[in-house]
This record gives sequence, C-alpha cells and structure tokens, in this order.
Amino acid sequence: MKKVNIILADDHTLVREGFVQLLKQNENFNVLAEAKDGEELLKLLSHHEPDVVMLDLSMPKLNGVEALAIIQEQFPAVKVIVLTMHEEVEYAVKCIKRGVKGYLLKNTEPVELYSAINTVADGGTYFTPAISNALIKNMVSNKPYHDILSERELEVLKYVVKGLSAKMIADALSISSRTVETHKINMMRKLKVGNTAELVNKAIHEKLVTDM
Repeated sequence: MKKVNIILADDHTLVREGFVQLLKQNENFNVLAEAKDGEELLKLLSHHEPDVVMLDLSMPKLNGVEALAIIQEQFPAVKVIVLTMHEEVEYAVKCIKRGVKGYLLKNTEPVELYSAINTVADGGTYFTPAISNALIKNMVSNKPYHDILSERELEVLKYVVKGLSAKMIADALSISSRTVETHKINMMRKLKVGNTAELVNKAIHEKLVTDM
C-alpha cells in the first residue's frame, strides 16, 4: 500500500512535534517535512510533492488563510487539511472557498485524524462533525429569502407591502385576521426585522414582491 506523504505546517513546535509523532505511529503515513510558518510551507511545496498538507491557520509571516490563497493559485493539485483551534464557521467558509479538502480541530482524536487524511488522500473531503453541522446551519440561514418564506407568507407579504390591514388581507385570502398576524410575526422573525415598517422595507429592498 502506497504511503501518504504529508507536510505539516504549525508555528507551535510542541504542537507540531506532537502531531508528527501521531502520524509516525501510523505506518501508512510519511512526514516529508515540517514548516513553522506560511512562507516556509510555500518554499517546501516548491521542492516536495506531498499527497496532503496539514495546515494551521494562526501562523506568523503568512497565516494559513493567506497561504491557502497562494497554494490554490500556484499548487492547485495540493490537497490541504486545515488543523486548527478555530471552531467558528466563518473560518471554515473562508478555507472552503480557498479549496481545502478537510477541516479538523486540534483536539480531534487520532482515529479521526487518520480517517481524515486517508479520505482526503483518496480524493474525498472530510470536515469534523462540529464544523459540518455549523456549515449546514450557516447554509440554511443564508438561503435566499424566497426559499425561507412559504408561498402563503409571500402572498400575505404582497398585501402588507400594499398597505392593506390584517382584516383586508384576511378577506382577500379567505383566512382569519389572526392567521394573517401569525404570518406577519413569522416573516418578521425569519427576515430578522422588528416591525411592519421594517418588514415592508426589507421586502422592497430584497425584491420579495415583484408583481405589485
């Protein structure tokens, strides 16, 4: 079985050496080289052809995100797994946009680390469950507003923008005034506004109602 050749980049010596020892415990892995910052990593990539790069985000001279942008441009075939303490989904999104194939937290268990490396080396992607769940939630929260609102809510919104009262909207749609108010409350929650005026402004700004 062909070994997976790895370059590990992390500015903390003890952390880097700890992961090197973990990798050496697995006979399928071969650590080609180590880098203590982004600049050193780029130099190493000019002389080595790793199957996988393990990359920390917080490094001096050239941080992980900056290094990723250059790797994506100059070494597009390199498969990168981010290894970081940053659990915020914003970091993961930035990294995904720059082509990373994996995202792990530094407190990951060895078995997950090994699995991630093998998966990425074989052409797949691996994101630690906590990050995967956060990414899914982020995708849902950033869905187009047309997808967030139901067809009935969009119908009610059209009349709200026209300035009709709850009773007038209820009569037009053959529903109760209470149902209209419920739809308005739900729409304000989904669109993150505090009152009817803000709801109308949001609807106009986002072009949610086009057949006025």
